[in-house]
Formats: sequence, C-alpha cells, structure tokens
Amino acid sequence: MYELIKNLGTWLTSGSQWAGTDGIAHRLAEHLQYSLLATLVAAAIGLPLGLLIGHTGKGAFVAINLASFGRALPTVGLVVLVFLAGGLSMLPVYVALVALAVPAIVTNTYAGMTAVDPDVKDAARGQGMRGHQVLFQVELPLALPLIMTGLRLALIQVVATATIAAYVSFGGLGRYVFDGLAQRDLVQVLGGAVLVAVIAVGLDLLLSGLQRFLFRHRTA
Repeated sequence: MYELIKNLGTWLTSGSQWAGTDGIAHRLAEHLQYSLLATLVAAAIGLPLGLLIGHTGKGAFVAINLASFGRALPTVGLVVLVFLAGGLSMLPVYVALVALAVPAIVTNTYAGMTAVDPDVKDAARGQGMRGHQVLFQVELPLALPLIMTGLRLALIQVVATATIAAYVSFGGLGRYVFDGLAQRDLVQVLGGAVLVAVIAVGLDLLLSGLQRFLFRHRTA
C-alpha cells in the first residue's frame, strides 16, 4: 500500500505528467469544459421549468416525476443508446450529463418557489404587481438560495460523472481511468479517480462558500 501511495504521489507531481495533450492540465481543462457546458444546458432547461411550475402550481406532478425518471436513467446506458443513434461524437456524453443535471435543478427550483410565503405573494399582488413582476421581483429573489443549491448539486454530479466521455474515446480525466484499466495500470486509474474527486470537492467548497457569502445577510 505504501508503495502504491508513493507511486501515486510521483504520478501526480511529475512535471512530464502535466505537460502535453495527454497531460493532467489539458485533461482537466477538457473535463471542466464538458462539465460546465452540460450544466449550463441543463440550467437552460431546468430553471425555466422549475420556475414555471413553482409559479403557476401547474404540471408539478408530471415535471417532478419526469425529473426523477431522468435521475434514474443509467448514465452509461444512455450514452450507448445515443451513440448508437447518433454516431461517434460528444453528443451522447452531453445528453447523458444534461439528463443527470436537470432533475436536481428542477426539483430545487420548484422547492425554492413553493417555499416562498404565500402571504408575501398575496401582498405583492395587492400592491398591483402583475404575475411576471411577482415572479421576478418577489418569488425568484426569495427562492435563489435553494435554486443555487440545485445548481451546485447538479454541477458536482456532472463533474463526477463526466469521466464517461472517455468511454466513447473522448478526453477529460476519465481518460486516465479507462486507459489505466485497459493497461492494468492501477496508479493511473487511482490518479484519475483522485483528480476527479479533488475537483468535485473543490468546486463544492467554492460554490458553497460563494453561496454563503451572497446570502450572508439572510436569516435562516
């Protein structure tokens, strides 16, 4: 075990391991690109849907259950299915990652909207606010903490799962995991796994700290 940890440390800190198109820096940039793009697309889908059903109260059962269905989909199976239908491209990876991220965004956005005190919404309407004004000036600001939590959870899930890009011969940190398995190189497999874990935990700490800073003046 000591020898394995020593070799892992050497692998992670070697200068040659960080250089070139197969280096850690390049693979990390690819991994973050896949993760951020997939999360942005998921947000473009999930946020409007969560806001709509939270504001109107209509379609909640269908939307939440569809979101839960998306969470239950096997990620690798979805990649293979889209791969067979669309051919070799990053599309299967992005479809799978977006499907993974949407449920957390929808459910947390909906939860944030429904947590807004009905009396506050009634008071806003009583002051003459229209529906869209209530949504964007009252409900959305109050729901933002839970919405941001959903975005944070979605991003961390996507970062942890973006290794599947290597499953269809693309890049990212998953390249080390799949290549290491193929070569029976345990150090490379562990190195890839450690890097993904560190990035996921680091982003979670960064975003949770940002969230606490932005809403530091709000009462619990």
